[in-house]
Amino acid sequence: MKGKFGDIIKNLGPGLLFAGAAIGVSHLVQSTRAGADFGFGLLWALLLVNLFKYPFFQFGPRYAAATGESLIDGYKRLGTWVLILYYVLTFLTMFTIQAAVTIVTAGLAQNLFGLTSNLTIWSLVITIISLVILLLGKYHILDKTMKIIISVLAISSVIAVGIAAFKTDQSFSLAPQFPKGTIEVAFLIAFLGWMPAPLDISTWHSLWAIEKQKDTVKDFNRQRALTDFNIGYISTVFLGICFMSLGAFVMFYSSEEISQGASGFASQLISLYTDNLGTGAAVFIGVAALTTMFSTTLTTLDASPRAMARSTELLFNKKNSYYYLIWILTLSTGTLIILGYFKASMITFVKVATIISFLTAPFYAVANLLLVTGKHMPKQAKPSLALRILSYLGIAFLIFFSIFYLTNI
Repeated sequence: MKGKFGDIIKNLGPGLLFAGAAIGVSHLVQSTRAGADFGFGLLWALLLVNLFKYPFFQFGPRYAAATGESLIDGYKRLGTWVLILYYVLTFLTMFTIQAAVTIVTAGLAQNLFGLTSNLTIWSLVITIISLVILLLGKYHILDKTMKIIISVLAISSVIAVGIAAFKTDQSFSLAPQFPKGTIEVAFLIAFLGWMPAPLDISTWHSLWAIEKQKDTVKDFNRQRALTDFNIGYISTVFLGICFMSLGAFVMFYSSEEISQGASGFASQLISLYTDNLGTGAAVFIGVAALTTMFSTTLTTLDASPRAMARSTELLFNKKNSYYYLIWILTLSTGTLIILGYFKASMITFVKVATIISFLTAPFYAVANLLLVTGKHMPKQAKPSLALRILSYLGIAFLIFFSIFYLTNI
């Protein structure tokens, strides 16, 4: 038993990278705001979106382990136009995603360490540190670092929630609430967009799974890939509930409004916890928040360039070891330029990024389902009937709420 458990821990990698990319803005900002504004009224949305997105995220490691290729390779098998559409969507959204996670990280770092109040400088420092980790260690350091970060995050979050639950004397209802009005509906869609993550992360996960196969002596087979994914996915759901609980326990009965700026939000978040829970709890919140956002910044900075590099190879039918370097430098530069203009309106910027991600989700859902049920997928590796039914329900869920949003803006 001990040996089997040790093998599971040793083989963890892509699932924790998924968790590292997912647990960030969606949890720290959106889940906390959901708890602050609605208490546990949006718990239904958190649970449903995680349920209905599950198959499409799982199809990433499933397809990679069964075929030895990424979902991006599979998109080309569906048709060059599918790969081109993916390429365009990724290019149009990757700067927004990276800027959103970097500015939140910069705000937290500025609040915790001081030194300078210039968020552009903090963003530059964070980006450089991430670049050094990725370019020097590449997958190996990313794999090992994420195991530490996620462990610290989980432990600190559980302690913080326990303290908050013990300290509060307020009563909370678990009755579902459905947002009304343009502003609340927009928040709901933004909340769903990155909970637990944008669906294009499924392509990133398939790439990480391929890298894990190269890095593992024993075959990183389908069973291990799915076990690894499930551990990472359950972690994102659990921590999403944790951050919603923190928002509800600490902020729901507070009259203070959420700041629009990154630095202001970070300061407000930590001070609210300090005021309500004491300085000891604030330490755990600070650790949880910063590790959350840095892990997200690190993994997204790796994943988008990795995805664009592979897409470029497939579109031009030419391998080039410098594609990854070119794209990671392009993404870093573009992100810093964008942050020079949007650093003062973090909440609005995050809302735009998350809504766009939700509206593009049906494309990834349909494409992933077609791949794992298509002729190129080995029969024994295809999803079960129950998982296919859940996929159809998931696609209906994503399309319904996309139409609902577009008809209510």
